[in-house]
Amino acid sequence: VRHTAEQIARRLRNALVAPVLAYAPEGNLDPPTSHMRYPGTITLPHETFMKVTEYAARSFKVNGFKDIVLIGDSGPNQKGLQSVADMLNREWANTPVRVHFAPDYYNENGFRAWLQLQGETPEGIGTHAGISDTSQLMALNPGWIRNGKLAPGGDRSVTGVSGNPTRASIAYGRKGLESKIEAAVTQIQKLMAARDR
Repeated sequence: VRHTAEQIARRLRNALVAPVLAYAPEGNLDPPTSHMRYPGTITLPHETFMKVTEYAARSFKVNGFKDIVLIGDSGPNQKGLQSVADMLNREWANTPVRVHFAPDYYNENGFRAWLQLQGETPEGIGTHAGISDTSQLMALNPGWIRNGKLAPGGDRSVTGVSGNPTRASIAYGRKGLESKIEAAVTQIQKLMAARDR
């Protein structure tokens, strides 16, 4: 998300990127659910994640920002980002400040459809650590991938993998990243245009 956020800001030509929040809701602790079932995962309760996001936005308002855009690169944080934007917009309705949530950034339907046009199957594309996620990491830094460990997902509850990461490629990753960047830029431009009316 650091890479894509920078590219989004460069294309918008009038945006700054705040520090990325490193931790987000990834499941419950006891018993472990969702990604918390896999070693190395760190989670935040939804309420904590939302409070950190809220106070980041409040800080930007104090510093004079009029448009604050929230994007998330994980499924579990989408609802929280929308809730924070809605809450602050209600509170700030009589001010010139708006918080915009841009969910199109995380909507991979277009990229998944493109992968299928390349001959990939929905099962191979998967939903976590499959072709899409692995390709995007590869495109950013091939050294982040342990190629000798790549294997089709099997049982996601055991491996954490849904899909076939052995089919990942740098070319796919570049397309996936570009898809996210372009979707966010387009949506943010529409949000700004609607605000200016």
